[in-house]
Amino acid sequence: MMQSRSRRTNRNIYISLLILCIVGFWLFENFYTPDLYSAPTNDVLTSEVPDKILPASTSGEIVVHSNYILSYKERYEQAEWVAYVLNRSHLTYDDRDRPDYIEDPKVSTKSADWRNYKGSGYDRGHLCPAGDRRFSVYAYNETFYTSNIAPQKNDFNSGIWNELERKIRSWSKQYGNLYIITGGILEKDLPTIGEEDVAVPKRYYKIVVKEDGRDIKVLAFLIPHKDTKESLSNFLVSVDDLEELSGIDFFSKMDENIESRLERSINKKHWKF
Repeated sequence: MMQSRSRRTNRNIYISLLILCIVGFWLFENFYTPDLYSAPTNDVLTSEVPDKILPASTSGEIVVHSNYILSYKERYEQAEWVAYVLNRSHLTYDDRDRPDYIEDPKVSTKSADWRNYKGSGYDRGHLCPAGDRRFSVYAYNETFYTSNIAPQKNDFNSGIWNELERKIRSWSKQYGNLYIITGGILEKDLPTIGEEDVAVPKRYYKIVVKEDGRDIKVLAFLIPHKDTKESLSNFLVSVDDLEELSGIDFFSKMDENIESRLERSINKKHWKF
């Protein structure tokens, strides 16, 4: 009799502990989010994109991180643009442990929770690529703020989008300092994912800028959010086209004559494809 009672007690304790473990794991998965990534005092800061290169913000929510700058749009729960510098010294192949995706503490409303992406069928697609920030642990980790993330189909993210990112790295090795501006086209009636209604862009863009002495060269890409085998050069557009689609004023602080020349033309002769 005593043994039977003891077994029941042990079983109840076991069941209680199991329930506590399951509840604890569920709470951790659904509610725990680390605070922020702390920059070491000796870390190299690389987000110094010249004012003349930066776009205007349609939201007024500009966030400056050590390794990129962005304009956040709460309505769409993502950045309308992310701008960053890429040069040869950034292009290392250091192995980095993937950190947690966490909300951006510098966004006034906080950026979208990473859990919006769970079970959505979409990748957490980087705008400033983690692969461009392997030169330090902090620079790499900083790209995992969800303000730098947008929903992307896997075959797009690992396909044409990745191909464009690799092409830009090869240009940086060849030409030196580049400035990149990138994001999704945020427009009306986009599909959404998650409890916070994170918008899923139908098209993504990148603008690549290089300064050739006193001259400035620009390429702009607009790519449908789907798998494709087409050549990158088929997706070249003018910056004027991007402005019309996105509502963003790119190069708004440049001399008007230079801005007009850069934005209306599509010229790839100074870029090796």
